[in-house]
Amino acid sequence: MKLVRLGDPGRERPAVIDDRGVTRDLSSLTSDIDGTFLAADGIARTRRALAEGALPVLETDGLRFGPPVARPGAVVCIGQNYAAHAAESGSEPPTRPVIFFKPPNTVVGPHDEVEIPRGSARTDWEVELAVVIGRTARYLDSPEQALDHVAGYAVSNDVSERDFQLEHSGGQWSKGKSCATFNPLGPFLVPADEVPDVQDLRLRSFVNGEPRQDSRTADMIFSVAQIVYDLSQYLVLDPGDVINTGTPEGVALSGRFPYLEPGDVMEIEIEGLGRQRQTLGTA
Repeated sequence: MKLVRLGDPGRERPAVIDDRGVTRDLSSLTSDIDGTFLAADGIARTRRALAEGALPVLETDGLRFGPPVARPGAVVCIGQNYAAHAAESGSEPPTRPVIFFKPPNTVVGPHDEVEIPRGSARTDWEVELAVVIGRTARYLDSPEQALDHVAGYAVSNDVSERDFQLEHSGGQWSKGKSCATFNPLGPFLVPADEVPDVQDLRLRSFVNGEPRQDSRTADMIFSVAQIVYDLSQYLVLDPGDVINTGTPEGVALSGRFPYLEPGDVMEIEIEGLGRQRQTLGTA
């Protein structure tokens, strides 16, 4: 099954796409797909309701896909988590996870317009595996515990403005990561136990139909389990929080491709988790 939120921004309704591809209304179980729902065993309750035939069919014609999790308390990002991407950025692979934050208000739907910010010269794309937390993670004892705290996975585009990130930063990256619309998420939240091997998923990105990134999560320097464990030593991960786990090589920062311009179309996908499509506009 796949959890989705459908409707206009701020008015999305919770739904689930069952194993036959039928979309069903979740409003009888929850007012939204958020941290409260996930922490209250929402995924298991959804499965039970599906098995009992208790969820009505939802007519989806014309409904927008919103981000599949509402109002994340934090969007925590891992930098340079693929060795080839670190190399194309001119950096040595990190020996410990590098983190930065994006404001939660950067999160938009998977097909919403992405705005090139005012003064931008180097807006870039980044396909990433997103981890959505389902149970509070604080001072975990080992990476083996970590995956028990993951609700599911989604596709994320960690859109970046490289001048803001590198030249205007003052030593940190968040200026280049925090512009409005800079984190399309979704279309689906796929439960963690329905992803056979999160460390062997294909990630791809395209600009105007031309291929850019093509890699697998097997190339991560730090695995999902290691990331969640490591973060739990320094901060509290709450249900509904989102972790962007890094991007593979093939971004414009490499010098191999032009940066984005108004009217360009980004498409990104991860095996089993869905595909996004965004047109670039201006702020």
